Amino acid sequence: MSEPVRTLQVGTARVEIYESKEKLGQAAARTAANIMQNTLKQNEVANVAFATGASQFEFVDALGDEHINWQRIVAFHLDEYLGMQDDHPASFRRWLRERIVERYAPRAVHYVQGDADDAEVEAARYSRLLEQNPVHLGCVGIGENGHIAFNDPPVADFSDPHKVKVVELDHACRMQQLGEGWFPTLDDVPHRALTLTVPAIMQFQHIVSVVPDERKAEAVKNALQGEMTTRCPASILRTHPNLTMFLDEGSASLLTV
Repeated sequence: MSEPVRTLQVGTARVEIYESKEKLGQAAARTAANIMQNTLKQNEVANVAFATGASQFEFVDALGDEHINWQRIVAFHLDEYLGMQDDHPASFRRWLRERIVERYAPRAVHYVQGDADDAEVEAARYSRLLEQNPVHLGCVGIGENGHIAFNDPPVADFSDPHKVKVVELDHACRMQQLGEGWFPTLDDVPHRALTLTVPAIMQFQHIVSVVPDERKAEAVKNALQGEMTTRCPASILRTHPNLTMFLDEGSASLLTV
């Protein structure tokens, strides 16, 4: 297994930089597997929340090379488009089902039901699940606008009283979803979503943050070396006590060593 080309300590966060997103994914999978294994030494199950999207492909693929007792893993995820059915190509439930559930067969999976009849009732239901099942490991990406989950700059709140809420997606976020090929036109990208809030994410016991690709470089720089502000929601991550961020040369290209 390759070693990082550089490492940084930013606040309480460890940052590891790899020469490619494939090696990044392998390293992140190894770290995530170790956290799961250690969690299972003290708990019957490990509750793991998975980010979804194109940036997570290499990481999720590499999990298959690790020794993980998936029958003791309970899966959660971070967000879902409001009103979207779970068979839509862009559905995060479909992403999780095809790339985690059908592939690795965890003990259980708890989906955010974006097409629930009442979004507020669904937010309350998922909030209770999180309260009853604290997340041991969160696998968290960073969006091009610095969002974590669907906490875009206009709606992110570092002191949010909620664990899950309905949010409006900003234009930059919707453009990212279009650019990644999930939707044919911008008009097809939903305007609203259900998301775990920033405090809910910061309550994860451990975080593995997987952020490849040069298109994320500005967000990464703002998150790690900019002002800590909701203008870059991911900037709060550097205060988490048990977080490792995995970058490649592209996503780390604007960092000042």
